[in-house]
Amino acid sequence: MQVRIVYESMFGNTAEVAEAIAQGFDGRAEVQVMGVVAASELPDLPVDLLIVGGPTHAFGLSRARTRLDAAGQTDEPVETEIGIREWLQDASPAPEGARAAAFGTKVGKPPWLPGSAARGIGKRLKALGYQLTDDPQDFFVAGTPGPVVDGEIDRARAWGEHLAATEMQAAEAARRPEVEG
Repeated sequence: MQVRIVYESMFGNTAEVAEAIAQGFDGRAEVQVMGVVAASELPDLPVDLLIVGGPTHAFGLSRARTRLDAAGQTDEPVETEIGIREWLQDASPAPEGARAAAFGTKVGKPPWLPGSAARGIGKRLKALGYQLTDDPQDFFVAGTPGPVVDGEIDRARAWGEHLAATEMQAAEAARRPEVEG
């Protein structure tokens, strides 16, 4: 099974979650984990499962302006020209039967804080023709620059395990010949 995880990360938190999701596949798939800039430079190659994630900015997916604001909060170099929003906007329609999953990072407190990059990514993936394998998932960070909240990396790894099991079951079902009744 070929899995590609594409993420956008300003402070390293979403990248850390993406790596944990990849660990959840634990050898059951060939997994590529890459930032959105690297993904934007690749040709559209089909994979069995595309997993896309990004940080929640201003209650949704980042924009050029919110990325500039984030860049001002760190000494690390931050990509401000392209994010998941732009990458998905420029993406080709999904091949028939293509499967995907969406995740995001967001501030966990206060718990009522609205908005989710994961939901926005999920909507855009569906609009491109992908079938979502699970509900979009949010993983929580403690404040804008993070770090990832205790327990969330384990939860991301467990979600990766769940996605791997789901995809293996789907592949097995596709290989079984239909039984006529």
